Amino acid sequence: MSDIPGVHSEASTPRSATALPVYLLVGLYFGVVLVKSEAASWYRIQEMFRFESFHMFGVIGAAVVTGMITTALLRRSGVKSRDHQTIKVTDKARGWKRYVYGGLTFGVGWGLAGVCPGPILTLLGAGVWPMLIVLGFALLGTWLYGALQNRLPH
Repeated sequence: MSDIPGVHSEASTPRSATALPVYLLVGLYFGVVLVKSEAASWYRIQEMFRFESFHMFGVIGAAVVTGMITTALLRRSGVKSRDHQTIKVTDKARGWKRYVYGGLTFGVGWGLAGVCPGPILTLLGAGVWPMLIVLGFALLGTWLYGALQNRLPH
């Protein structure tokens, strides 16, 4: 089982220590892209919520299209993981409640903090120290979801 929801490999094997530098470099690259594209900019996010600029809609749209293409390629190609296991992408669960409630929760948090979870660590790395508060509440929200998961609609 993969540790990525919806992506499963035929067998689970422990990750090697050599994978950590690769993950760190990919995360560093992602952080640089977020900063350079201004996707981590509070001002750009506010422009988007006020419908004053297309910039963030373009960034998000590009990410959605990239994700759709990648998912389609993963489903059709039979590509293998680093551990030589076949990657299978499962269909999402049916129903609307989980997506509406999850989207509303995410959107309210995004609107209040001015940042989605992706750039939190990037902004901390850039020296935006108030993001420590946002990170704390993001971790609290994750913990609360885990504690209340069985009582929430899915």
